[in-house]
Amino acid sequence: MHERGSDRPVLVGASNPSVVQQLVRTAGDLARLGSGRVRIVTVAVKPPDSPFGVFTDETIVREFATESHELLAEVQAPPEITVERDVIAARTAAKGLLEAVESVDPVALVIGWQGPTSRSDAVLGTTVDTLVERARCDLYVERVGREADGVDSILLPVAGGPHVGAAATIAAAIAVRNDARVTVFTVADQAADGDQASRFVEEGKTAIEATPGATPLVESGVVRATDVGDAIVDESSGHDIVVMGATRKGSLRRKIAGSVPRRIVERIDGTVVLARDSDTVDHAHGLRSSLRR
Repeated sequence: MHERGSDRPVLVGASNPSVVQQLVRTAGDLARLGSGRVRIVTVAVKPPDSPFGVFTDETIVREFATESHELLAEVQAPPEITVERDVIAARTAAKGLLEAVESVDPVALVIGWQGPTSRSDAVLGTTVDTLVERARCDLYVERVGREADGVDSILLPVAGGPHVGAAATIAAAIAVRNDARVTVFTVADQAADGDQASRFVEEGKTAIEATPGATPLVESGVVRATDVGDAIVDESSGHDIVVMGATRKGSLRRKIAGSVPRRIVERIDGTVVLARDSDTVDHAHGLRSSLRR
């Protein structure tokens, strides 16, 4: 794979022991498209008013980050993947991960999402929102759902926009690894007539075919419905994973993160991955642009 891509790793932001292995598995699927390297980073947070402020970052990492070191030690490397592990200290988890992105220069960052936030101005939560807006690489936000025996089917809802390529890339990577099929799906509502819906589907299929490596089995579907969210939630019941690109409507933040994906994720029991393309962030380049070099 190295002759087609760069040596840049896929970065994983880890904090929750219950989901970190799943995030590393997803990162491993992406890494097989390129360098075969995954770098896991945990952040030892040191708030400004904390007594930890008197210590250096090196001391905090060495003396006061036992849980972070234990979390990293327990992660098992996926087959054929090289896993690197790192603990860093920062004022917030978001700042730490942004510093890691600048230092490591990954092709993509994979992070977890715990669920709905109580903040009315936060779409996916303040840490995730900050990374969606500022992380200068492809970003994948995974909400790990109910346990499944395996992955046989992946739903890829599409409606145009700049994030279709990133969503198609991870859908293809997971499908190839699990010998699963991808269903490219769109909803023809009042904003999208039949011809436009067909173009969205063809765009999604083309993006999957452009992903390096073996091409998975791809199916497609178009339904007519008045509520896009309801239609996607209904369709999701027949699939193991749903992968969505960020939407482009609404206020500045929602142009990137998207309120529609958030409302859909909250209603789906299974695993959902939200993809944000690096090209929407200034001076960034992600997995697909790296593989084209």
